[in-house]
Amino acid sequence: MLCKLIGVPLQDGASQLGCEMGPSALRTAGLVAALRELGHEVADLGNLSPRSADPPPHANAALRNLADVSGWIDVIAETAYRESANGMPIFLGGDHALSAGSVAGLARRAAERGRPLFVLWLDAHTDFHSLTSTTSGNLHGVPVAYFTGQPGFSPYFPVLQAPVDPANVCMIGIRSVDPAERAALNQTAVTVHDMRAIDEHGVAVLLRAFLEKVEVANGLLHVSLDVDFLDPSVGPAVGTTVPGGATFREAHLVMEMLHDSGCVSSLDLVELNPFLDERGRTATMLVDLTASLMGRTVMDRPTRRY
Repeated sequence: MLCKLIGVPLQDGASQLGCEMGPSALRTAGLVAALRELGHEVADLGNLSPRSADPPPHANAALRNLADVSGWIDVIAETAYRESANGMPIFLGGDHALSAGSVAGLARRAAERGRPLFVLWLDAHTDFHSLTSTTSGNLHGVPVAYFTGQPGFSPYFPVLQAPVDPANVCMIGIRSVDPAERAALNQTAVTVHDMRAIDEHGVAVLLRAFLEKVEVANGLLHVSLDVDFLDPSVGPAVGTTVPGGATFREAHLVMEMLHDSGCVSSLDLVELNPFLDERGRTATMLVDLTASLMGRTVMDRPTRRY
């Protein structure tokens, strides 16, 4: 497998500075070596820079860095489309606003191939705000609403060429949802599995049902992994910590099952804030999780000292 690493030092969508250091931290933590040890070819394409954008003023005065984020989405979407022609794009974030671009570009590629794009959203949050409903104004809270074609993003964000069917989106690990997001989600076919569902049924049962759906549809699967999917005790380097997240073993099980499915075609690693990390602990965890996704088994896992 050709793995294409694409750094996205985007922090304009979050309220706390530091995510722009995420791509460097992932590289320093050994991502390239881990992938090559598993037999994959790795092409590090370096870091992207945002394009200039000049969207009109929006009525929601709370919105932060609208022009900057719009410019980022434009270049990320174009890169995702281009680099998904061959190999597996891995986007190194950067805050979760980057997924508005990565998924948009990947969905365009999938549409050209005549295959549906599915999205597995591993996150504490649904990120389903519109530009109008967000009260924080932080644009890392809107990407799913954008790439599923919800109204209100034009002409502020780039034109979406191939919206993802909301029925093809599965969220796992959710435990912090604003009322406006909940109301909007209730009008869609997005599948949302909160932490209670994981507690009651186990993450394997929930994920297996989704993967079967992807396989039956001959779909392409994009995985978007937010650090706050993890419990803060195992993944502290994130500015949006929510207690009660996925455990070390639950996270690795998800990745091992994804590998076994053979469906995954692209990956986001987002919201890593090295400024908040403990001696690189979370960056190393994300590298280990990526290795599990790409073929490392539980018996191959290295001993770690923190």
